[in-house]
Amino acid sequence: MSTDVGAWTMSFNPGRDARARLVCFPHAGGSAGAFFPLARAAPPGLEVIGVQYPGRQWRRTEAAVTDLHGLARGAADALLAERALPTAFLGHSMGALVAFETVRLLERERPGAVGHLFASGSRAPSRPREEDRRTRWTDERIIAEMRALGGTGDRLIADQEALRQALPALRDDYRALAAYRCPPGARVGVPLTVLVGREDPKAGPEHAVDWQPHTRAAFAFRAFPGAHFFLAENATELLDLVQNSLVAPQFP
Repeated sequence: MSTDVGAWTMSFNPGRDARARLVCFPHAGGSAGAFFPLARAAPPGLEVIGVQYPGRQWRRTEAAVTDLHGLARGAADALLAERALPTAFLGHSMGALVAFETVRLLERERPGAVGHLFASGSRAPSRPREEDRRTRWTDERIIAEMRALGGTGDRLIADQEALRQALPALRDDYRALAAYRCPPGARVGVPLTVLVGREDPKAGPEHAVDWQPHTRAAFAFRAFPGAHFFLAENATELLDLVQNSLVAPQFP
């Protein structure tokens, strides 16, 4: 795993005028670029950063990290190097678990570094899908899972070259998900908002409340129109939630 902290993050709208920051953790097989549509809709003053896991895009020559705790450690080290700003984390699907573990690390090493956690499209850390742990994640099974999730998965399946390039990262990420175990009683000390798609077949509204024991602070959840990949089509409403969570500084 690269020790170059600069390899771990991409700022979509860098600038010294940023007054707050949203750090985004992608889904299994995903990359930092998955959050470009969200960054494009961001208001002035909000810097949007995507976390880039090893084994994809500009990090494709690096060995993958098949341990969610290892991914959290790499992301935390990179974010410790960033200048201090009011910061919220947004993790989608697998990224919600990585973001959760990264917040736990940063709370020990830089208290106050993160002000809010948004967990999107994921079951709670203590409530994994047991069928995932029993599944042999062949390419055929991964493709079937992507087809069930729809959206981004459908578009990737339709592009055979892109699918061929994405499959190694998908295999590694599903292996990491299957191996993940949440430490008993693991909680964060920041407010936690769970985001779900109303038609998500894997992590819908009925699973949101399972996240509540994982925070010592305020808990809320919001359901949006759409299935698993609902973020881009609800970017404006989501960014309103982020702005409201970062009460200082005020946005224009």
